Amino acid sequence: MGTGHDVMSGISSERYVSLATFKKDGREVRTPVWIAIDERGKSVIYTNGTSGKVKRIRNNGNVRVAPCDMRGGVTGEWVDAKARLVEDSATRELGLRPFIDKYGWQMRIALLGSRLSGTAKDRALIELDF
Repeated sequence: MGTGHDVMSGISSERYVSLATFKKDGREVRTPVWIAIDERGKSVIYTNGTSGKVKRIRNNGNVRVAPCDMRGGVTGEWVDAKARLVEDSATRELGLRPFIDKYGWQMRIALLGSRLSGTAKDRALIELDF
């Protein structure tokens, strides 16, 4: 079995991962997301702060992640992780950079869309510990 760092590096190098969060009744909800490693060396997911996955993480930080395709079809092994929301706004803003570096024009279009729609203020950064 690899170390937490090996797992983090492997998962974070994927283009898409399926993030499985858990409802209060224990049911799992899977969502394909982008993932990156920020300048602090942490695996992070950037998402809409009003989304269901953020609400579920607030209630239960236990999650699972697995490599997947863009539609969420799992292509690798599931890994357990602990998720937490990054509350510090400066760290959240720094969290954008690795996504711009990794996803390029796709991330720039997503950011433009969120600015134009007024949802940029609702963005959340989720940090994963393996």
